[in-house]
Amino acid sequence: MLEIKHLVTGETLASFDAHTLAGADLREMNLRQADLRDTDLSGAHLQQADLVEADLSGANLQGATLHKAHLNRAQLRHANLSGTRIGSNVKSNAAMLDQADLSGADISRADLRNVSFIDAKLTGATLTRSDLCNTDFLRADLSGIQAHDALFIKANLREVNLSNADLRDCHLNDSILIKADLRGVNLESKSKDGFSAINLANLEGANLSGAKLHNISAEDCVMRNVNLSNADLSSALLSGTILRSANVTNADFSGVELATVAMDFANFSQALNADIPSYKQNLR
Repeated sequence: MLEIKHLVTGETLASFDAHTLAGADLREMNLRQADLRDTDLSGAHLQQADLVEADLSGANLQGATLHKAHLNRAQLRHANLSGTRIGSNVKSNAAMLDQADLSGADISRADLRNVSFIDAKLTGATLTRSDLCNTDFLRADLSGIQAHDALFIKANLREVNLSNADLRDCHLNDSILIKADLRGVNLESKSKDGFSAINLANLEGANLSGAKLHNISAEDCVMRNVNLSNADLSSALLSGTILRSANVTNADFSGVELATVAMDFANFSQALNADIPSYKQNLR
């Protein structure tokens, strides 16, 4: 007999005539504040389950299905969520993890489309090759994540902390990165001819100081008032991008075509290796 107990009261929330919850059917169950620490839930069916404030720290959720599950304020530190089906192409079918703690969790190769991670903590988590299209990370802490080859297309990353994140070979096209902390972020490529893409992204007011942006495709982006000090933009594609009032002190623009870049009131006198067309005006 296996029992799931309440984290605080010790009350039995559910009991099963089994020795493991791997592959278990927990759909629509009330597991609010459940103690599921280090539990094997691999392949489990948790659709529409209430896991609000549950403790799943160290749990194995590999390959589990969590469509419509409620995990707000849940603890998932160092949990294994690799290959999980949490998201959906329809927002109403995606799980909710607002204010959840996923620090150090393995969420690689997971479906996270349209999932809500508002104010969540994912410090040091692994999101490599995951699908995060249309995911909402408003104000989330993603500092130090490993997320190369991930898809963040149209994701809401407004005011997130992505400092020192590994986003090599990622696609963030049309994403919202307004006032995001991207200090020291790595958006380069693991291969010689590869690249990351942030085309059409809105980075207004973002901090990209010290960012690694070599060979990035950043066309038609809004980078008004961004901090690019000490960033490496060598060989970047910036066609149509707005760099108005940007801080480009010691930023490396080697091999960057600036003809169609809006550079008004940016301090390009302190930029490195910038080939500025003679007709550009209002530069500082």
